[in-house]
Amino acid sequence: MYRGFIGVAPEGIPFILLLALVTIVFAAFGWKTVALLFLAMTFFTGHFFRDPERIVPQDPGAAVSPADGKIVKVEPRSNPLTGEHQVCISIFMNVFNVHVNRAPVEGTIRRIVYFPGKFFNASLDKASTDNERCSYMLEDANGSMWTLTQIAGLIARRIVCRVEEGSKLQRGGRFGMIRFGSRVDLYLPQDYTSCVAIGQKVFAGETVIARRK
Repeated sequence: MYRGFIGVAPEGIPFILLLALVTIVFAAFGWKTVALLFLAMTFFTGHFFRDPERIVPQDPGAAVSPADGKIVKVEPRSNPLTGEHQVCISIFMNVFNVHVNRAPVEGTIRRIVYFPGKFFNASLDKASTDNERCSYMLEDANGSMWTLTQIAGLIARRIVCRVEEGSKLQRGGRFGMIRFGSRVDLYLPQDYTSCVAIGQKVFAGETVIARRK
């Protein structure tokens, strides 16, 4: 299972180092204004790619949030992998949220499907069907199937998948990330019920988002 690296997602290391190097070069040449601009960009990039450790709840029958952000939808919707109507919880991530995504429960990745698409605002309903996205089917220890979909947004242009079919994940285990403002949809199996409300802020791997009935 992938683990954090000094609190920063590995995908961000090249960007942070490059911006830091450019900052030093401009500062060495005495171009203070430009150096300050790149210094601010370096700090923002480091903040965006942060990957803090989380205290994962161990309550039996609890599922944790797969993403940091705000709950924007809790409603029945057609599962993109099975076509079944299931309760879907949509979490919108802005550029200031942690963008590393985590498994809601312990289980095994059974299927991964990538859908090419457009880049509408991730908070819109049509983002679930029209935007570039990647869906994962996760089977938990009880045989229940979970579907998670990473959805690229208006600014986000890169979905990162860190697992493959057959990968085993712990509850709260990292499975990927999305760069710069995006959304994650979580489709609940029939034996779970949502315990979050629209507008609620949640934290990946830490906030209990659903419970077994």
